[in-house]
Parts: sequence; C-alpha cells; structure tokens
Amino acid sequence: MRQILKCVRQYKRDFILAPVVVILEAVCELLLVVTIGKFIDALTAAASMQTIYQFGVRLLVLAAASLVLGTASGLVAVRGSAGLAKNLRNTMFQRFQTFSFENIDHFSTDSLVTRMTTDITNVQQAFMMILRIATKSPISLICALFMAFYINWKIGLIYVVVIPLLAIGLFSIAKVTLPIFKRVFKTYDRLNRIVRENLHGIRVVKSFVREEHETEKFCSVSQEIKQDFTKAEKTLAFNSPMMQVAVYACLILISWFSAKAIVRTASGVVVGGISMTTGDLQNLLSYSLMILMALMMLSMVCVMVMMARESIGRISEVLEEKVTMENPEQPETTVPNGDIVFRNVGFSYVGDKDKLCLSGVDLHIRSGETIGVIGGTGAGKSTLVQLIPRLYDATEGVVEVGGRDVR
Repeated sequence: MRQILKCVRQYKRDFILAPVVVILEAVCELLLVVTIGKFIDALTAAASMQTIYQFGVRLLVLAAASLVLGTASGLVAVRGSAGLAKNLRNTMFQRFQTFSFENIDHFSTDSLVTRMTTDITNVQQAFMMILRIATKSPISLICALFMAFYINWKIGLIYVVVIPLLAIGLFSIAKVTLPIFKRVFKTYDRLNRIVRENLHGIRVVKSFVREEHETEKFCSVSQEIKQDFTKAEKTLAFNSPMMQVAVYACLILISWFSAKAIVRTASGVVVGGISMTTGDLQNLLSYSLMILMALMMLSMVCVMVMMARESIGRISEVLEEKVTMENPEQPETTVPNGDIVFRNVGFSYVGDKDKLCLSGVDLHIRSGETIGVIGGTGAGKSTLVQLIPRLYDATEGVVEVGGRDVR
C-alpha cells in the first residue's frame, strides 16, 4: 500500500481536500433534515406565509450549498483518483523498462498487461469511492444516530438492533465474494495470454487450420470468468433485498412507536420525560433513510475495496520486484569491435546450476565473421543468442563482446 500512496505526488492536495468537502456536504444534508423538521413543527403551531418564506430561504440555501459541495467533492475525488491511476501507470511502465527478461518471465507478459490495465482501473475506482462514499457514509451514520437518540433514545434503540444484523449480513456476503474475485484476476491473466498467443501466431493458426481449437480455448477461459462473476453477483444480489427489508422494517417500527408518542404528547401525557412532535417523526424517518443508505454505500465500498485489495497486492509485487540485472556504476557505452567470446558458459532460466539448458559452452566468433547455430527445438539456440546482448546473465562462465565482459 505504501508503494501505491507514493504515486499520489502532485495530487496530494486533492486527496486532502476531497474528504474536507465531503464532510461539509454531509453537514449540510444533516442541517437540511433538521430544518425540515422544525419547518413542519412551525407550520403545525402557527401557519403563516412569513414562516414559509423564512424556512424556504433556509432550505434553498442549504440545498444549494449541498449541491455545490457535492459537485466539488465529486470533481476533486475524480481528479485525485484519476491522477493516482495515471502516476501508477507511468511508474509501472518505467519499472518495466528496468526489468530483465528474468523479471518479465517471473510475472509473464500477460500478467503485466492485466496489472497495468484492469488492476489499476480497480484501484482508481476504489480510491474514488473511498474519497467520497467511505468518508461521507460513516459521518452521516454517526450524526444521524446521535440525532435519533437525541430526539427519542427509546426509538433510537431500533437502529441498535438493525445495524448489527445488517453488518453480519454484509460481512457474510463479503466473505463469500472475496475468494471469487481473487480467482478471477488469475483467470484474466490466462485470457490475455491466449489472446496474445493467438494474435502473434495467427499465420500459423490459419496455416494449420487451428481456428476451431483456438476458439475453444478462448471460450473455455471466457466461460470460467463468466461463471465466477455470475456466482459473485448472485451473492451480492442479496445485498439489495436485505437492505430494503431493514429500511422498511425500521420505517414501520418508527412510525408505529412515534405515532403513539405524538398522540400522547398532543394529549398532554409525557412518558419518561420524552415528548415528540410531527417534525420529530419526519426527522426520524429521514435519519432512518440516511443511516441505512450509509450502510448500503459502505457495503458497496467494501466490495470495491475487496476487489482493489487484490489488485493493490498485484501492483505492489511489480513495484517491489528486485531487478535481477543492473548496470555497474560506470558502464561501457561503446563496443570497439564485434569479437564474441564464450568462456565455459552455463545458463539456467531458474538460476539453478543443476538445471542448466546450456553448459560448458566455449565459443569464439571473430569480428565480421558469420556463423550458423544449428540444433533441434529446445536445444538452446535462442538462449545462446540472448546471452550476447545481455538479455540474460550467464549462470556460469563469462560472455565477452569486444574483449569486455557484457556485464
């Protein structure tokens, strides 16, 4: 995560400003609810056009402020998250330039493409939701709970019962979907590999009439992705009805108990020193929607963060990968001649001296000389050639070009 946050750089101001604007937006929305409740009580006590004008102006100002702050928070959050994604792409691309072939083989080209596209997109969306929704929802939740208990602590206990039940349900959904998303990203790597191999070798595929076989390979992997996402979405589908049941249950219970309290208050009977008005009922209903909407938004953020957590891990692996091939402090930048010398060279792709694909190679190619390297498939012809420009380092021995060690 630390590697990801380092890429914020010039967008640090947006990452700081976005939560501040979101908090102000949440405060304006809370004041709107409180003002509407007072407006209803004022009309019930003594209806007049002056009262309507006074509260109408307050509501317009608060609504306009909420609109402006909401728009500003959205713009700042999008700019910050998109900027982070841009810096991540640039950093990863620059990192790729320093990788040796051994580093690339460690990840595979297909996996690196997925990490630089799909994974970074997931991180961008997650940070945008964190800057807005994950900041606003907890504040709205806490403020609404406080105000609900302030109006009538007994009715506020309804939330104390409903919220833990919802939290358990959301946690259960997250526990089921997280392993699926982890599996999907690995399947994406396979899908990219199949597409890349097919496009690079399309002439061979057509020459040997293997189109049907390649189509079956692609459809098989595509079907796996479809099945995984279908399973995840089926699980996530329980989120909406669960939230709706909680919302309507709260509304029914609050309306029932609040109506009794309002009737008793109107009759002059105050139980436990707690009185209620129609405006209080309106506020409680609004707080119910705020609380449950905040929980729903938090559940969406949790799902997005779960997807992004796996992506962050995959991106961090690339950024923290130790480069296996580096230049010395004062590298040679010119080649005096084309002499190539192999001195007892051995090479292993896994760095194991017991698993060499080339061993004991002694070879001298004079400058200007043309030779042919002949051998069967897998004999090591390409490996031999790749050692000359130092695409790989020899596991044993020395390779010289122009009389200098290529390292």
